[in-house]
Amino acid sequence: MEKTAILTPEELLKNWQGHRNLTRKVIELFPEKELFEFSIGGMRPFSEMVKEFLAIAVPGLKEFVSDTTKPFEEDHQLKTKAQLLQAWDEATVAISDLWSHIPHEKFREMNNLFGQYNFPVIDNIQYFIDNEIHHRGQGYVYLRALGIEPPFFWERN
Repeated sequence: MEKTAILTPEELLKNWQGHRNLTRKVIELFPEKELFEFSIGGMRPFSEMVKEFLAIAVPGLKEFVSDTTKPFEEDHQLKTKAQLLQAWDEATVAISDLWSHIPHEKFREMNNLFGQYNFPVIDNIQYFIDNEIHHRGQGYVYLRALGIEPPFFWERN
């Protein structure tokens, strides 16, 4: 029996970019001050979660493309909503570009992401997506606590 992939790499990228589109909408809805200061129950402000997403996606894909490893490092210079959104948009373009340089066979190869997480590339990518969805959920809770209606979770375009 021939094995057929459930998702092609292109479909996985489209799914991820859809989630990124939704996360961008969440960032946009936050008032500036609350984006950087508001938290509930000891969780980080949403801006810190966004910085984490940015520190994972493009640097992680660069590792897969270049076969090099660098330590995980967040950019703490992003101090305004406009800077976060600009970095987000630049990362979105870079993700699509880097993705096109990952050969299909590479997705099953082991990668020691940031020198810390030794898993197949596909598992690391799934982690990138799951991590963003998880923290975006926290952003939804923050928005609701602030009296702001978050976007529908299926609005990924």
